[in-house]
Amino acid sequence: MLELLITTAVLVTVSGIVMTGIHGMAMAQSTLQNRTEMHANVRSATELLQQEIGQAGRVALGAGPTTLTSAVTAIGTASPTVASAAGMFVGEQLVIDAGANEETVTLTAVTASPASITAVFVNTHSSGAAVWVEGAFASGIVPTTATNGSTGNVLKLYGDINDDGNMVYVEYTCDTSTDANGGNLYRNVMSVGAASKPALTPAMILLPNLYEDGSACFTYQQKTIGTDTYVVDVAITLTVQTQVQDQQTGAYQTETKALLNVSPRNVFEVWEMVSGGTTNRLQPMPSSIPTLLP
Repeated sequence: MLELLITTAVLVTVSGIVMTGIHGMAMAQSTLQNRTEMHANVRSATELLQQEIGQAGRVALGAGPTTLTSAVTAIGTASPTVASAAGMFVGEQLVIDAGANEETVTLTAVTASPASITAVFVNTHSSGAAVWVEGAFASGIVPTTATNGSTGNVLKLYGDINDDGNMVYVEYTCDTSTDANGGNLYRNVMSVGAASKPALTPAMILLPNLYEDGSACFTYQQKTIGTDTYVVDVAITLTVQTQVQDQQTGAYQTETKALLNVSPRNVFEVWEMVSGGTTNRLQPMPSSIPTLLP
């Protein structure tokens, strides 16, 4: 009987040690899974931010390069027809023709149907001459100095973000407030020609569980030449927490992801060009953008 009691006591002790180990492993696995999910979410969000900031300011024609369908027969103001006016806007600088006859003109009017452009020409051009666009938008990342411009918690950018010929306007709203709707990073995207900006909805949440401390997520390095301000670098700081509390500590785990030098390469390149005196590749902000900023 004594031996049985001793054996039972040993088994109970060993079983307790084993169960404690299993419980500890389960708790550690839960902690690891929490951190893995949190890290994956913030990494996906920052990768998208990097890609879209890098593309910001890219200018494109919706249908790609097009052609004149009527000739420019005299020097001066003319309104030739074009195969497509998609993506064109007043103030845009277009490249017409090629070789010795190539010139850059500034559009003073655009008609959708029949598709035509109006500009001052210094050369004559035959029907079929190539029409395309180069350069970038100075305000591809909307500077903080603009009316309703970017802020520490709202990043505003536009351009051919997806490199598909379609220009879009994108807003990232980093809500780190402590109110009921706080703790989310939203991505709101629309065509640059949209009549209005959609209100934020849960479907636009790119990253949930931001740490609610009221801190800013975006800072900007800006350069000014004349009347134009260029955002040449964006720094991103996102602090997130796990969706559930850690079972070992009872607290939420947090992680901070900081990207200090995200360059909008198109904006940076046109800033360098203008700094060197080349201004015929500097594209102005389309007139539709200011209506989307507030």
